[in-house]
Amino acid sequence: MARRRTIIILAIVLLFVGGVYAAQKSLKVDVELVMMNVAVTDSDNRPVTDLKAENFQIFEDKVEQQIRYFSMEAAPMSLGIVFDMSHSMERKLDFAKDAAAKFLEKGTPDDEYFLVEFSSRAKVAEGFTSDIRRLRDRLSLTPAQGSTALYDAVYLGLSKLKGAQHPKKALLLITDGEDNHSRYSRGDIREVVRESDAQIYVIDLGRALIGDLAEMTGGHSYRTTVNDLEDTCEKIAMELKNQYVVGYESTNQIKDGKFRKFRVKVTPPLGMTKLNVRARNGYFAGK
Repeated sequence: MARRRTIIILAIVLLFVGGVYAAQKSLKVDVELVMMNVAVTDSDNRPVTDLKAENFQIFEDKVEQQIRYFSMEAAPMSLGIVFDMSHSMERKLDFAKDAAAKFLEKGTPDDEYFLVEFSSRAKVAEGFTSDIRRLRDRLSLTPAQGSTALYDAVYLGLSKLKGAQHPKKALLLITDGEDNHSRYSRGDIREVVRESDAQIYVIDLGRALIGDLAEMTGGHSYRTTVNDLEDTCEKIAMELKNQYVVGYESTNQIKDGKFRKFRVKVTPPLGMTKLNVRARNGYFAGK
């Protein structure tokens, strides 16, 4: 009897040790996933939030990839508001400030924000904060004046986001004009945008002409008027809070540091009409 009890105890110990070893071994597996935010909307531009992983396909350089991570949980984000304070915004400024305030109210207490203002030059007017009153008060102090250093402002905003505390990052650019006073060129900004993991959303009240840069990041440019500003801000806030997070392990394991394009395809469930999909268009491989 005693011998039998000893054998049982020994078996339990061996099972426990084996389990610990297996767990430790699994923890050492290092899988590098390519992660992206994916916004899916219907024909009326409303977020579609009830899709499953099997509705998604990802192709990297035309090769289909296996999805290893999929989530629809809302995550806190770090967002920079990049606000045009140039002279051409004078008659639109109060409307734009009110719309930005409404946008901030759609966030959560875990979100963090900062403010970049630009006219003849770009500057960080308010650093990272979760206190939206500070940003709202800061916006109310600045008058419209000067030229439009739009590219410098986008560069500054993306640089500031490198110090963000949340993995989910975005810029909201509110402007009405083309760049006419930046040190950085459009080509410079295009490269910075490609290297960034932040989404860019643009509220274009005039002729900003940077919609293609926004689309590269999985964001979008909305051409609108002061009458529709608040509705547009609400659309963007809803989209940012209702995105899928999808990850895959690339079949291309070469660490060459090159830019790799990917495409996300979504197959609608039966009975659902064609869907619109927005995601960034690629990433830089590690070295």
